[in-house]
Amino acid sequence: MIVKADEKYLSAAAALAASLWPQHSQQELEQELAPLLGGREGAVFLKLEGNRAVGFAQCQLRHDYVEGTESSPVGYLEGIYVALDYRHRGIAGALLHTCESWAREMGCTEFASDCQLENLESLSFHKKLGFQEAGRIICFTKKL
Repeated sequence: MIVKADEKYLSAAAALAASLWPQHSQQELEQELAPLLGGREGAVFLKLEGNRAVGFAQCQLRHDYVEGTESSPVGYLEGIYVALDYRHRGIAGALLHTCESWAREMGCTEFASDCQLENLESLSFHKKLGFQEAGRIICFTKKL
């Protein structure tokens, strides 16, 4: 079963998000995800197996320009993660489709995402589920 996360699922959502983004603590991610749970600008979905959350997807509306798109807002897959022992069962695809449905309900006609250049697993996932590559970039920073 896939559920839209609310306050009672915040800890479970943040725990899965911390597996995806290990450079952030679960507490940091709880603070980041909490405003999405009741708002209209984003949503968090969880795949439940019994009482255990085994998959996580975060999507949001982006009102600024999104590479390769022509409309605004654009639904955006901010992150998706499935626990290792539950992969290759279609869970990520189901979570993605749930995010896309949410974006349609929010009035979006386009949906986008991104991944790091070296993340070949994510690249394969995106292509398998119908995304088309819009471009590649390398980001730069400089201390002033």
